[in-house]
Amino acid sequence: MTLATRKLGRDGLEITTLGLGTWAIGGGGWAFGWGPQDDARSVATVRHAVELGVNWIDTAAIYGHGQSEEVVGKAVRALPESERPYVFTKCGLTWDESDPMKDAEGDLSPASIRRECEASLRRLGLEHIDLYQFHWPDEGGVPVEESWAAMAALADEGKVRWCGVSNFSIELLDSCEAVRHVDSLQPPFSLIERETASRELPWCRQHETGVIVYSPMQSGLLTGSFSKDRVAALPDDDWRARDDEFREPNLSRNLTLRDLLRPIAERLGATVETVAVRWVLEWEGVTGAIVGARSPEQVDGWIGAASLDLSEKDLDDIATAIVASQAGRGRERPRLGH
Repeated sequence: MTLATRKLGRDGLEITTLGLGTWAIGGGGWAFGWGPQDDARSVATVRHAVELGVNWIDTAAIYGHGQSEEVVGKAVRALPESERPYVFTKCGLTWDESDPMKDAEGDLSPASIRRECEASLRRLGLEHIDLYQFHWPDEGGVPVEESWAAMAALADEGKVRWCGVSNFSIELLDSCEAVRHVDSLQPPFSLIERETASRELPWCRQHETGVIVYSPMQSGLLTGSFSKDRVAALPDDDWRARDDEFREPNLSRNLTLRDLLRPIAERLGATVETVAVRWVLEWEGVTGAIVGARSPEQVDGWIGAASLDLSEKDLDDIATAIVASQAGRGRERPRLGH
């Protein structure tokens, strides 16, 4: 299966518009886990996504405290080299091995960045990281210019091919850009969390920085099968049980939006999740969307977003649904044909 591709920023890779997100396959037992996950199921999910044409996988050291990287590495190494997807990972969140449920700390000190890179390479079993990203800003007072210089050094040494950041403000992006070009930004972006459209996307277009958005299905809320009962049944180690979007009054508004998308999806012969993911891809400046899955069947639920066409009427109807639901914040509609 051949999926559409876009170039990641000014000098980056040609990536498919959809990438597989592996936060959830890190499993449970840590502060931001998703509950129990079977590793064999995770490997099958990675393989299925690649078989359907997805050419990049996004992971992070913090996901399962290294578990996601190990699973991704196992799945990727089992593939013939010519069929292997690009692997993107992240650093900057360090955890306490003696207390896995303790919140991670944001550490972007140069020494920590280098240690994390080496550890990720070991877990992945790869010679280099295709895109290495700062996961969140530093919390210990390290100047971002020093952190970004350390990232640039890893690229100069060949350990990292491209350098990106995640969850960075425009001010931090400006500081990084003054040291070395920022190849990509990974911000949250969905029909519910829409503020990126007015803030970071214009900056990235101006600076020719690629954008790979995360949580386009709002961590499962914008899928056809989600419900209040499912929220109530979330295991104790599933972070979503503590998230404001999964609590009232936001939960009802978000599920109302999901339900208002159903007739639009039915008209298009698509799933609700496909429509939600396609919507973020319609925004000027978005290179690709990171879409999570814990099973091959979940990949099947959103893979059609790569080829779905949204018309002006579709976008108008989606914007009307957003306003009617009162869900989220930010602009309701992209400009078609960018």
